[in-house]
Amino acid sequence: MDALDNTFTEPNKGASPAFLRGWRLWAIGGAALLLVWFLFFRGGKKDAGVNPAGRPVPVAVAQARKGDMAVHLTGLGTVTALNNVTVRSRVDGQLVHIAFTEGQMVREGDLLAEIDPRPFRVQLMQAEGQFAKDQAAAQNAQADLRRLEGLVKQGIISRQQLDTQTSTVAQFEAALKSDQAQVESAKLNLAYSRITAPISGRVGLRLVDMGNMVRATDANGLATIAPVQPINVVFAIPADNIQKVLSQSAKGTKLPVEAWDRDLKARLALGSLAAIDNQVDTTTGTVRLKALFANEDRVLFPNQFVNAQLLVDTLKGVVIIPTAAIQRGPQGAFVYAVKPDATVELRIIESQGTDGDNTAVTKGLSGGETIVIDGLEKLRPGSKVALPKATGGKG
Repeated sequence: MDALDNTFTEPNKGASPAFLRGWRLWAIGGAALLLVWFLFFRGGKKDAGVNPAGRPVPVAVAQARKGDMAVHLTGLGTVTALNNVTVRSRVDGQLVHIAFTEGQMVREGDLLAEIDPRPFRVQLMQAEGQFAKDQAAAQNAQADLRRLEGLVKQGIISRQQLDTQTSTVAQFEAALKSDQAQVESAKLNLAYSRITAPISGRVGLRLVDMGNMVRATDANGLATIAPVQPINVVFAIPADNIQKVLSQSAKGTKLPVEAWDRDLKARLALGSLAAIDNQVDTTTGTVRLKALFANEDRVLFPNQFVNAQLLVDTLKGVVIIPTAAIQRGPQGAFVYAVKPDATVELRIIESQGTDGDNTAVTKGLSGGETIVIDGLEKLRPGSKVALPKATGGKG
């Protein structure tokens, strides 16, 4: 310290003692700052030059594989019955019998319910009685007509009487036709008292209980029937992708459609594309499609929400990698490939298509290479990585 004092005070031999003490303090502080700068910055640069990546970065990796990749379009869909029928009574009366169980599968023509048939039997008897009465009168009029025709030929009666009787016979024939219509109407009402299934399908919950009066004008009906075999799924895809679908449909290709659960973990059914809507929904920018499913195991249910996956193409002989490995930068899409020395190398890639969690790569990677799929935010070209034990040290 005496040497340092002498060095800095030598030019100021005539200075006062207070001035000399201040000068010594400034000199000591400057020397301390210079020492800290030297140790920190020079030491940090030396360490960075030895290992630019620092400690190995823990990452998760996957291998790029070469093969064929199916390209699907996925859209949220709704299961819909081919036709949904509300079962209603065609006549008025009291519901005396219900022949179905809620949720039961029925066939077309099966008895569902019965309305009290006695009033309709009475109507039928009345119509048949009136028909028989008019029929007897018509037969009598026919006999009179035949007798009058003979008298006219003999000149006993005038022609006018014959014409009058001919008109009477025609009136009775018309009355018989009306009576026959009344009989058929009564028979039809009697048949309508037995309510049968108009289509095959699953019956819904009962809407009217036995003993109630039902009318043909009731809006709710007795129950609903929805066919479930086959069944439709209506779903939507972005309008930008509709050309892929149209191009495949133009070739006459029957495009397969898979129905998956909401979490896309379990496939429910396999069907085919049945129809394409004729316009784009301007509010959502999508086009609606309809797929038909045989639904033999009845796993699809009307109004059920599913994820529909439409197969539009199959890419042959491409390199397939997880989509999570792809990053975006000024030069385009890239991935980090792991080299044999456990360092990473930035690879610019070109992709051809994406299907769920997989992406098809046409340039920049080859099959069998190891790429990083997790821990990417800490990597730089040349960074050293710590590979999972299950994967080993393969680059």
